[in-house]
Amino acid sequence: MERAAVPSMVREERLRQWIEDYSGAVMKTCLACLQDRGQAEDAVQDTFFKAWKSMESYERRDIQNDKAWLMRIAINICRDYRRSAWFRHVDGRRSLDSLPEIAVPPEDHTLAMDICRLKDKYKRAVLLYYYQGLTLQETAEALGIPQTTVFRQLKKARELLKDSLRGGDADA
Repeated sequence: MERAAVPSMVREERLRQWIEDYSGAVMKTCLACLQDRGQAEDAVQDTFFKAWKSMESYERRDIQNDKAWLMRIAINICRDYRRSAWFRHVDGRRSLDSLPEIAVPPEDHTLAMDICRLKDKYKRAVLLYYYQGLTLQETAEALGIPQTTVFRQLKKARELLKDSLRGGDADA
């Protein structure tokens, strides 16, 4: 009986540590993807709940990067939220003032808004690589795609953002 309690305690401690270390980063990613604080908070909770449920799989696969794994879960949850019927009926256009503070860095509102307007595949790569500070390999792991694809997505996102800041169209 005591044997069964030990792994549970280890899992609880690991989850507490993940929440302490990565909840801010997961929240920023969810806010940027969903652009709604309430939905983002729910997504953060769902992320850590799913991480808790998947911890045995995590241990079996011997994953080396906790943050990349949690970001992948968060992005997938945000993707599921965006597919939900509720999200499709919400007006996704937001004014700069209505966005949560954390989603819009104060130093450059124009760039932040342009990033939010990118297609999801480009936005996710930019958020993980530039805003979360993940390496190219970690970003690829988090998104579940090859590094070369991440590199191309980042390159395309930079081109779109350059065009957008010059007055072009970022929805291409």
